[in-house]
Amino acid sequence: MRQTDDMSDADSIDLALLIFRCGIGAVMLAHGVNHIIGGGKIEGTAGWFGSMGMRPPLVQAWLASITEVVAGILLIVGLLTAFGGAAVVGVMAVAFAINHRGNGFFIFRPGEGWEYVMTLGLCGLVLGAIGPGTWSLDDAFDLRDDLTGTAGLLISVVGGVGGAALLLAACWRPPAKSEAE
Repeated sequence: MRQTDDMSDADSIDLALLIFRCGIGAVMLAHGVNHIIGGGKIEGTAGWFGSMGMRPPLVQAWLASITEVVAGILLIVGLLTAFGGAAVVGVMAVAFAINHRGNGFFIFRPGEGWEYVMTLGLCGLVLGAIGPGTWSLDDAFDLRDDLTGTAGLLISVVGGVGGAALLLAACWRPPAKSEAE
């Protein structure tokens, strides 16, 4: 009888992880696609990135958009999940630094606060550490045990935060504050 309960618990955890990673993956995928084909398309995204000091803006727009699309797909299918998590952490760390950090906590505040990017970043970190569960390509390809726990956490933190720090150091030139600010 206990074995059936254990299987039920394992299936519940796998279902929850599937829902969680598909939800976060869908958000990332949608953001990336929207940056490419929505509103002002990639050129509009580049203009926005340029206005925040990202150089060269068109390269940065493509880099961010493709990173979001790839991260979304990796999380949805549960493949190289720690790297997908790192991509989420990295994109959200850059968004925090260049756009959200000075605008207060709440997203509904003027300029959009940092609660949203913090939440997504933490989700990326958690997915990297916990992994995708057994209902994933990581499990099917026998990668899950190698990319979860400490290894997954390190990939998410070092890859995400480290990648963001390198990108910002190399490519972010914050615009000068105007006299009115």
